[in-house]
Amino acid sequence: MIRVRVISALGSTPRDAGAEMFVGPDRVEGTIGGGQLEYMAIDRARQMLAGGEAEARMDIPLGPEIGQCCGGRVVLQLDRQGPTPEDHPDVLVFGAGHVGRALALALQALPVKATLIDSRPEELAQAAPGVETILTPLPESRIRAAGPGSAVVILTHDHALDFLLAAEALTRPDLSYVGMIGSATKRAQFTRFARARGIDPAPLVCPIGAGFTHDKRPAVIAAFTAAELIARLTAASSLKKYPCNS
Repeated sequence: MIRVRVISALGSTPRDAGAEMFVGPDRVEGTIGGGQLEYMAIDRARQMLAGGEAEARMDIPLGPEIGQCCGGRVVLQLDRQGPTPEDHPDVLVFGAGHVGRALALALQALPVKATLIDSRPEELAQAAPGVETILTPLPESRIRAAGPGSAVVILTHDHALDFLLAAEALTRPDLSYVGMIGSATKRAQFTRFARARGIDPAPLVCPIGAGFTHDKRPAVIAAFTAAELIARLTAASSLKKYPCNS
């Protein structure tokens, strides 16, 4: 792999200094802003891979001569690297029903490592290709084993199980996000449940993906929940920031 890193960004540029992407012979991870700038960097990185070069530097004005009108100037450092570091935060999606499956699919395109968890093999079998799944009779054990900075989203078929998992997650102050599908009524019920057990319910996001629309189709709920989740993770600096446009 070749790491392409923005080391200087002057004027109007699509990404700031520190932005990175990793270029392999047949794949690219991350972005330095898209457009002709990125195309040129990918082409140069693949020349390095083919020629065995260890490092290179590119100084690119973002003007009409390259068909990009930002008007700034970018300096790129290209270095040969080992495998791309796996620094994406884990997102544990509990519940492989309609919304859980839709959310796991929506998260596939984002810089997170999503896992769909359930005790029902028939539901997990309906997950989209490429979605990582875990079949377990003890889903709460996955919360205990989660790494710092992980996110937990709870959408099971059983309110009692939802409450158990949410309470377990709230004992982990090092998690970046704990969300549970539901309503204001369910939130109030969980608040009583948590306080009776000496657990602070305040960090819980419930309902998830709320405040955007009243549309309750699974794919719509999943889209807004994914946006809410990635906003929380990036605000917490749990992963590299990727651009919203190119």
